[in-house]
Amino acid sequence: MDGGPIEPGAIIPLAVALALGLLIGLERGWSRRGLEEGARVAGVRTYGLIGLLGGFAGLVSEKPALVFAAVGFLALTAVLSVAYWQSIRRTDDVGVTSLAAALLTFVFGAAATLGYMTEASAAAVTTAFLLGSKTQIHGWVKALEETELRAGLKLLLISVVILPVLPDQGYGPWRALNPYQIWWMVVLIAAVSFAGYFAMRLAGPGKGAALTGLFAGLASSTALTLHFSRLARSDGARAKLYAAGVLIACGTMFPRMAAVTFVLNRDLLLTLWPAAAAMAAMVYGGALLLFLNIRRTQQETGEAAPLSNPLQLKAAIGFGAVLAVVMLAAEGLERAFGGAGVAALAAVSGVTDVDAITLTLASRAQDDLALALSAFGIILAGSVNSLVKAGMALAVGGARFGLLAAGPLALAALVGLGVVWTLTGGAGF
Repeated sequence: MDGGPIEPGAIIPLAVALALGLLIGLERGWSRRGLEEGARVAGVRTYGLIGLLGGFAGLVSEKPALVFAAVGFLALTAVLSVAYWQSIRRTDDVGVTSLAAALLTFVFGAAATLGYMTEASAAAVTTAFLLGSKTQIHGWVKALEETELRAGLKLLLISVVILPVLPDQGYGPWRALNPYQIWWMVVLIAAVSFAGYFAMRLAGPGKGAALTGLFAGLASSTALTLHFSRLARSDGARAKLYAAGVLIACGTMFPRMAAVTFVLNRDLLLTLWPAAAAMAAMVYGGALLLFLNIRRTQQETGEAAPLSNPLQLKAAIGFGAVLAVVMLAAEGLERAFGGAGVAALAAVSGVTDVDAITLTLASRAQDDLALALSAFGIILAGSVNSLVKAGMALAVGGARFGLLAAGPLALAALVGLGVVWTLTGGAGF
C-alpha cells in the first residue's frame, strides 16, 4: 500500500482496528457508566473512532518513516490532553488511565494495518483486561507487604539484569563452572520458592494442613517438617493431621524434581519419572490414608507454617556457591572414581538439599554423564533427603508422630531406589 490507493484486502485490518477500539471503549464506558452524559471525555464510539483513525493512519503512511501515523498520534495526544485538562478542572480527577488507553487504541489500530494484526489484537485484549481488573489489582497492591515487593524486585534483578550479562562458557578446573548456567539454575529455584511462598500466603491458615503442606513444599519442606513436628509434640491430638501435612510437603519434592529435570533435560526425565512417581505415590498415599482417618473437625483445622522472606539475595548467592561446589565436585569425582564418586556425592548432597544435585546432574547429563547414572544419583539424593526428614520427625515430634510420618518416607526411599536400580540396570555399578 505505502501511500497508494487502498486495496480491498485492507478492509479486514481496518475492521480489526475498529473492533479493538470498540473493545477498549466498551470497558471504559462500562467502568464509567455512572457518570452523566457528556461527563466522559471519551466513550465507546470515541474509542472506536480512535482505533479506526489509527488504522487509516497506518494504512496511508509510507514506510519506514510512518510520518502520517506519527503526526496523527501527536495531534490526537494534543487534543486528548486539552480535553483531559478540562476534565480535571471540572472533576478534580487527575487519573490518566483513560488518556493512556486512548493513545494505545490509536497505536493498536495503526499496528493492525501495518502487518501486526495478531500482536495488536493480543495487546488490546490484555489492555482491556488490565483496565477491567482495577479493583483486584488495587487489592493486591494494598495486601502486598514491603518484604514481598522487595523480594519481587530482587527476583527481577537476578533474572532480568544479572543473568543476561553472565558469560555462557566454562571456567575453572575441567571447565566445569559455567557462570550463566549456574545463575540460571539459581533463578529457577528462586522462582519456584517465590511462587510457593505466595501460593501458601494466598491459602492462609484456615485452608488446612493439606494446602499448607502442598504450598510449603514448594518453598521449604524442611521448614514445614520442623514446624509441624514441634506442633505435634505440643498437641498430640492432631498428630495425624500434622503428619499428613508433613507427608504432602515432602511429597512435593518429587514433582518439583521432575519439573526441574523437564526444564533442563527431557531425555533424563524419561529415565527418572517412574522412580519419582513411585516415591510420590508412597508419600502421598500415606498422607491420604491419614486424612481418611481424621475426623471432619480435625480436617478443617490447620496450622500455617511460618512464612519467611520469600527471596533473599544472600541466600540466592549462597545457593549459587553451593551449586558451583557441587558441580565441580561432581566433575572431579566422576573423573576420579566414575559412577561411585557421583553416587557418593548425591548421597551426601541429599542430606541437606536435593535441588543442587538435581540441577547439577541434569545439566551434566547433556554432555558426558550417562543418563542412567544421573537418574540414579537424583533418586538417591531424594531418598536420603526423605530419610533425613523421617529422622527429623522422629527426633522433634516424638515417637508416635515420627512413626506416622517416617513410615511412608522410608518406604518411598526404598521403593524409589528399587525402581531406579531396576530401570537403569544398577547404573553401571
